[in-house]
Amino acid sequence: MLKVENLSFSVQEKDALHNILSDISFEVAKGEMLVITGPNGGGKSTLAKVLMGIEKADSGRVMLDGEDISAYDIDERAKAGIGYAFQQPPRFKGMTVDKLISLAAGEKKTEAECCDLLSRVGLCAQEYVKREVDNTLSGGEMKRIEIATVLAKPHKLCIFDEPEAGIDLWSFSMLIQQFEEIKKDENQSIIIISHQERIMEMADRVMVIEDGKVAAIGRRGDILPELMKQGPSCCAYLKKLEEM
Repeated sequence: MLKVENLSFSVQEKDALHNILSDISFEVAKGEMLVITGPNGGGKSTLAKVLMGIEKADSGRVMLDGEDISAYDIDERAKAGIGYAFQQPPRFKGMTVDKLISLAAGEKKTEAECCDLLSRVGLCAQEYVKREVDNTLSGGEMKRIEIATVLAKPHKLCIFDEPEAGIDLWSFSMLIQQFEEIKKDENQSIIIISHQERIMEMADRVMVIEDGKVAAIGRRGDILPELMKQGPSCCAYLKKLEEM
């Protein structure tokens, strides 16, 4: 369904070229949930942005349902069927929540439909549906509203960048329920970037990104126990894999 081949991305820092992603390759099957984890600064969020077309890869290919979308920009990838939730959602002064949801859905959503989506992500719908998507909203509120926009229509692939960041435990449990609902749809695949054990436990497979490379990828039952032993750093696990 999603096939990533030899993806690399770098940035120019002063007089040096800094590699953020190096030769990343993996696949996500239709209906599969892949959780990407690893140390902070390892390239996880950059990978998500490259997949969505926010950042342009230096080399490599991204295939969606057999179609090469490597040259597609963010709008074209959205039309191709990719939904995306930022780690730090953008704000839009003058845009109300219900209008943002309708824009994301590609069609006019009724107030009742918008309220239902907001309720699914743990927000008191009537208090938010006509709010502006501006600086009066907290980071956690913005995160939940953005996830509601992703849920506003079905996608071939949904990408969530640390959806647990900045939200309370009750709202987190609501998000878990929504991920479980998406998982039931065999036509939608999910990529979630997360350090949260509860989310990793939902995954079909887990991929570890470290120093811009795939340190490990495999079934949840094979990868997760080793990660729990090693703690926040995957270096020891990577070394173990190389020795096998």
